[in-house]
Amino acid sequence: MFILSKISDLIRIPPDEFKRDTISAITHQLNKNYSNKIIPHIGLCVTIYDILEVDEGQLKPGDGSAYINVTFRAMVFKPFVGEILTGWITKCTADGIKVSMLGLFDDIFIPQKMLFEGCRFLPDDSAWIWPMDEDTKLYFDVNEMIRFRVEQEIFVEVKPKSPKEKEAEEEAEMKRQQALLEGKEDSSIPETTVEKHPPYAILGSCQTDGMGLVSWWE
Repeated sequence: MFILSKISDLIRIPPDEFKRDTISAITHQLNKNYSNKIIPHIGLCVTIYDILEVDEGQLKPGDGSAYINVTFRAMVFKPFVGEILTGWITKCTADGIKVSMLGLFDDIFIPQKMLFEGCRFLPDDSAWIWPMDEDTKLYFDVNEMIRFRVEQEIFVEVKPKSPKEKEAEEEAEMKRQQALLEGKEDSSIPETTVEKHPPYAILGSCQTDGMGLVSWWE
């Protein structure tokens, strides 16, 4: 589930960090830059594990900060394909089941085609059901602990928002806030945002014995 990844980077140490010792200042900046962020094609950085190499600092004209080339190891959340994990069901839709490892990672999805054979979605209950046999029907309910197998990692390149996109989002938010203050329904304001894909996601499956809700197998 967790790996150590070796990374090299040029770190900027601002003048207000000079009061710290070098390693402490570098570690602080590395955690600001990497912790709880997705490293493309690697995974979710949890924390900085240790620092391996530190070059001499360099100064740039007109900038009082120090720039230091650093090689370090980061602890990264990166489950391997075939690994068995447990999480909590946060949402059920006709497309599948959304799973969260609370406090760690939320972008886990189990598609409909990767559930047990015969599973079907109940719109009225917002839940999936698995008719294991004629007399036994098992439900995938929200807020239940689920065990699943990692099938695929998906990385998506996320581009920064353009000034026009940022301005449009700010205007839409201001209109919604104004509508709420005036007692109008928020739904009366047209949505301008589009669905965003997470930069890192995991696809899982529940198709073998022991998978599914943990309570089924206890």
